[in-house]
Amino acid sequence: MSQKFQELIASETPVLVDFFAEWCGPCKVQSSVLETVKANIGPKARIVKIDVDKYPSISAEYSVRSIPTLILFKNSEVLWKGQGVHDVNTLTELLTDQS
Repeated sequence: MSQKFQELIASETPVLVDFFAEWCGPCKVQSSVLETVKANIGPKARIVKIDVDKYPSISAEYSVRSIPTLILFKNSEVLWKGQGVHDVNTLTELLTDQS
């Protein structure tokens, strides 16, 4: 997965990664927000979910200490990182500005 993840975030298209866990209540809220964001931005950016319990090495590599954590990548660079639940408008604007 790590190699595939590196290829994914190396994209010219912004990639918003949602670090989550199945047992996390706020993560479920963030997930529904991200569905709306995806509908708003269409192909301008990708949204990817990473389960911290299944991929602890990727979580550790990017210092994910609490969930949900969102990290925006473009060309393998971290452009933005936020912890906790973020709203539709903030995330839509963030991704629109990067594309």
